[in-house]
Amino acid sequence: MPKRTRFTIWRSLATAGITALLAAFLTPTAAQSAPQESQPVYSYAKAIHEAVWVDTGLDGDGDGKTDRVAVDIVRPSEPARQGRKVPVIMDASPYYSCCGRGNESQLKTYDASGNVVQMPLFYDNYFVPRGYAFVGVDLAGTNRSDGCVDVGGRSDIQSAKAVVDWLNGRAKAYTTRTGTARTQASWTNGKTGMIGKSWDGTIANGVAATGVKGLKTIVPISAISSWYDYYFAKGAPLYDSGPDWLSGYVDSPDAQAKCAAVQQKIVDGAPRTGDWTPFWTERDYVKDASKVKASVFLVHGMQDLNVRTKNFGQWWDALAKNGVERKIWLSQTGHVDPFDYRRADFVDTLHRWFDHELLGYDNGIDRQPMADVERHPDQWVTSATWPPSGTATTTLHPAQGTQAGVGTLGLRTGAGTETFTDNPQESETDWAAAIDKSTADKVGFVTGPLTKDLRLSGSSKVTITATPTTSTAHLSAVLVDVGPDTIRDYADSAEGITTLTNRTCWGESTAGDSACFLATQAKTKAVDYNVVSRGWADLGNYASATKGVPLTPGKAYTITLDLAATDHVVPAGHRLALIVAGTDKDLIDPPSSTPTLTLDLSRTSAQLPLVGGASAFTKATAGARSTTTTPTVKTPTTLDGVRSPRSALRVPGN
Repeated sequence: MPKRTRFTIWRSLATAGITALLAAFLTPTAAQSAPQESQPVYSYAKAIHEAVWVDTGLDGDGDGKTDRVAVDIVRPSEPARQGRKVPVIMDASPYYSCCGRGNESQLKTYDASGNVVQMPLFYDNYFVPRGYAFVGVDLAGTNRSDGCVDVGGRSDIQSAKAVVDWLNGRAKAYTTRTGTARTQASWTNGKTGMIGKSWDGTIANGVAATGVKGLKTIVPISAISSWYDYYFAKGAPLYDSGPDWLSGYVDSPDAQAKCAAVQQKIVDGAPRTGDWTPFWTERDYVKDASKVKASVFLVHGMQDLNVRTKNFGQWWDALAKNGVERKIWLSQTGHVDPFDYRRADFVDTLHRWFDHELLGYDNGIDRQPMADVERHPDQWVTSATWPPSGTATTTLHPAQGTQAGVGTLGLRTGAGTETFTDNPQESETDWAAAIDKSTADKVGFVTGPLTKDLRLSGSSKVTITATPTTSTAHLSAVLVDVGPDTIRDYADSAEGITTLTNRTCWGESTAGDSACFLATQAKTKAVDYNVVSRGWADLGNYASATKGVPLTPGKAYTITLDLAATDHVVPAGHRLALIVAGTDKDLIDPPSSTPTLTLDLSRTSAQLPLVGGASAFTKATAGARSTTTTPTVKTPTTLDGVRSPRSALRVPGN
């Protein structure tokens, strides 16, 4: 059967008559004209709070009974009495009892009957009065659910998929965790949108990749698209622990008592060698992007060093290849929710997105630009498509300069070699701060000052040919914008925001669930340079991205590093730099040896997604100081940037 082609078009109602008819069912009063925006006409104080347990069909904890996951529901009471059915916004999370959600780490709280009182975040407060139900799902093995956490695998994904099936009449649910009384979701039309940050958004990606019917849209925020790429970069370990540590972190006490066998499977399936195993295949949602039927509103921080941006780049590219309807926001922050850096605009955009995707309102959001990009703190630009039309991969080459390890970057192939020694105590910030100095631990290649702006948009690659002196070696490649700027301080503990003491309110409050949240503002830093993209690899993976081998000292190897997706303008007057080095402190773990590596410059290059392609690079460097000799720097100084990245987080959450 030929592959089904999906076009990037927007669902629209066929006629004004159909629009008006649906509006009559989906709004409190019959509409005389097509609605543009859902209004807060339902009482949040009178909303129905209930809990059900959905049968996943799995027995992850091995107790001889299929697992049930807890589903807490907040929905308006009026539509059910009027015979109207409502759509659902869902956040499936492992964090509702162990760790909390949002900038204030909110947990679910319950009344004496076991019904949810506080649902974390603003989604229920804001959307329930507007005619939506909100559903908070405890992943299997967490909070009040049966089963075991398996870190993005079948159990995690089925936890949420089964709920979508139940909302559409295809799965069983019960009124209690262990009882036999069944319950149906007769109050919903089954149209579901999933949302969530980090692990929660990852579940949304994974459920969408099953192609489940009824899931109309997802809003993954700082989410993982392949769990291998959360833990490794082509064999190089990004963290000092694996997914077995993470599952233990979120397991409920009940799961900790029952899930030893699952824990051992995680340990066995995810060896610290960095080799790809079937464990990672099960947790790779990118490979199943062709199954995605839901639209996608993707949000990510371009300086996210927790869920690193390769995850959004490869997911976005796969969705685009398969014609999935999509929208994207890219901020200058780290691992931060848009509610905490662009609050009013995010609530408004999310409202319009869900109205369009779940209620079918023709509100024009489909005709707005596809991408919003934060160019400077709180300064946003848009692109009709992303990457922008005219973006083309352009190959740049490093060349020798007049100092060892301080070379140039241009369109012509270089010659000769450069050498550096891995120093696990140095980070990308140390390398970039000394870009104009000859240092033993890195080599750097820089353009002359640009005469025109140069925009990178998308994912880059750097191909390196290197000869190691030892049998193990790790490599880092870093792109740097060299020049003064003020940026969000993404290396600060709050990753680009400051939390204030005043609150802003979004929706209706009750005594147990406030709709008012601490305000924030951008935390900025004046810098002399800005690392805009980075990538890593174990040189032992030169022949295979899925399996590493020992190296032969003195032998040259060629490997391509995948750099993080980004959207960045190097302004006129600044320089673009490529740095190649070994261990990037706190962002990858070091190899077992301390190699010296010699780069063959004639076989080393960077493939960059430049808006305007090679001609844009030529124009941007025309009139600049020669790119065949090292730019003259009268007195090389140590440049100032953000602090070195702090010790790597191991939790894809807050």
